[in-house]
Amino acid sequence: MSDCCSGACASTKPVVDPRYRRILWIALVINALMFGVELAGGLASDSVALLADAVDFLGDAGNYALSLLVLGSAVVWRSRTALFKGATMGAYGVFVLGKAAWHMVSGPVPEPVMMGSVGLAALIANGTVALLLYAYRDGDANMRSVWLCTRNDAIGNLAVMLAALGVFGTHSGWPDIGVALVMGCLALSAARQVIKQALTEMPKAQKSEPRRAD
Repeated sequence: MSDCCSGACASTKPVVDPRYRRILWIALVINALMFGVELAGGLASDSVALLADAVDFLGDAGNYALSLLVLGSAVVWRSRTALFKGATMGAYGVFVLGKAAWHMVSGPVPEPVMMGSVGLAALIANGTVALLLYAYRDGDANMRSVWLCTRNDAIGNLAVMLAALGVFGTHSGWPDIGVALVMGCLALSAARQVIKQALTEMPKAQKSEPRRAD
């Protein structure tokens, strides 16, 4: 996978795939719905991990919408979109780390049952989308960013459930904070991969673009 991150792997999938388009629409709807569910759950349980994951669902819904807009466009535009999405993934990571730092100071203890229940629902949602997108994980930078977002979300959901168990066992908010820190670092790592591949693809795509006659 590291070779693919550096742009060495070429896409084996067609740029415009009706099945891929349908999957993106499904993912868009699921993420928009889960944003509302996790936002409500995060506020009700006072969980920074759930709130961070809710923001991630909202960002992913926007990313899927962007992917649908540029699907079938020139490679250079798909790379530029992936670059923007990488930047938003990085911004999300910074937000999560900042929120976790604030909870370290304020020290609220989240409600573990609510955390676990919402985390399970989110895991089922993201796991479904991840399975649908698995075949497109080695596509161009845009496809790869979509896959990485979904994969990271599923990992994050599982971590939220483990954090809920930790909060229940320790009566402390530190497991919740710890998961939020991991999610923030994971987002920053994925952002670096997407930005790196997009920057690699863009010069090649620009050279291959047909020039307009004067």
